[in-house]
Amino acid sequence: MRLLYLLNVSNPDRLSADSGFTFADLLAPALTDAGAEVTVAAPVPTGDRRVGFEPTVSPATKYRARFDPGVRDLADLIRRTRPEVVVANQIEAAPAIRAALLEAGTDARLAGYCHYLPFSFTGDGRLVADPSLDDGGLGPAVMLAFAAGLAACDRVLVHSSTSASWTTAVAARMGVNLTEKLHIVPAPRDGRLVRDPADVAVPEGRATGVYGHRLYAHYGTADFTSLARRLVTEAPVTVTVLDLFGTRSPERVRLDPSPERHRDELAALDGVTIASDRGDRVQYRNLLAGAHFGIAPFRAGCPWSMSVIDCQGMGLPVIAPRTGWLAEHIDEDLLFDTAAQAVAIATRLATDSEFYRVHAKLAHAATADLTPAHVAAGYLEALR
Repeated sequence: MRLLYLLNVSNPDRLSADSGFTFADLLAPALTDAGAEVTVAAPVPTGDRRVGFEPTVSPATKYRARFDPGVRDLADLIRRTRPEVVVANQIEAAPAIRAALLEAGTDARLAGYCHYLPFSFTGDGRLVADPSLDDGGLGPAVMLAFAAGLAACDRVLVHSSTSASWTTAVAARMGVNLTEKLHIVPAPRDGRLVRDPADVAVPEGRATGVYGHRLYAHYGTADFTSLARRLVTEAPVTVTVLDLFGTRSPERVRLDPSPERHRDELAALDGVTIASDRGDRVQYRNLLAGAHFGIAPFRAGCPWSMSVIDCQGMGLPVIAPRTGWLAEHIDEDLLFDTAAQAVAIATRLATDSEFYRVHAKLAHAATADLTPAHVAAGYLEALR
């Protein structure tokens, strides 16, 4: 199978913070091992030299990535690479890619991977646009473009059952039939971030929680900050917050200054430490290894989180709000509906050794089927 993988890199200056790039960097070599001939079209190449590379320009904004994919350049790219399957990692760009396939005169299949859902559902079933994609009132247009992308694809891949349910519901509301199209293919874990739970240091009355998610407002960072304040004052817990972005460009800060604002607020809390991996995967592993448990994001409609999987692969239990994919994936004992419940769970992880050991093993086991080879097999099966 000749596969052209179209990758939008939203953080080219800090690749370690770009989950889409990490996904491709793990998956492309595994697809190659499975017999596929893979070419990644992206602003930067993946790390495996066996994977073909076609350089593209990183979109200036998240909206340009969705609304200005460049049909002419896509058609030229398709003519050069002659793919049998094209994977679109920006669903909203799928109609333009379909047009480029027509222009290039090929009948290659078009698959879309829903790395990001521009919507969520409330507990009472109300559809809500993602606020991070609603600048200037663009939220409804982004959702319509997402639905158009679903319609243009031959295959639609999603991370989880939650994501599949929500994507199907949105498609149905907009008259798009996903029957026979939709496949659940979770993202691979990083083998560099896997540790035997027997090697995890069990806390002895005090524990460190690690929060390794983007500090955007739409990730629920204000809710996390409120929880962090309670954890360090009401539980035998300290919190390490990973600064994934470092110094962002003035353009990105102008578009959304919330990460810097939240980072400064968290840094001012006693018991909270801001740490950076400086884009180094070894340092990232060391930071996780120095913690005892992870804290999931409060992002509404979270369809999946690579940072959660990273913690679990390292044998760290992850406490999480009962929402979205988190409620599907995290063990019931570690889910909370209120901050008081979160404090109680963190306290028990810090003080109950047997409870901690059980959940360290469960966390590690939750990633057992996410090896790149296993995911690649499911990915190729879905594309056929």
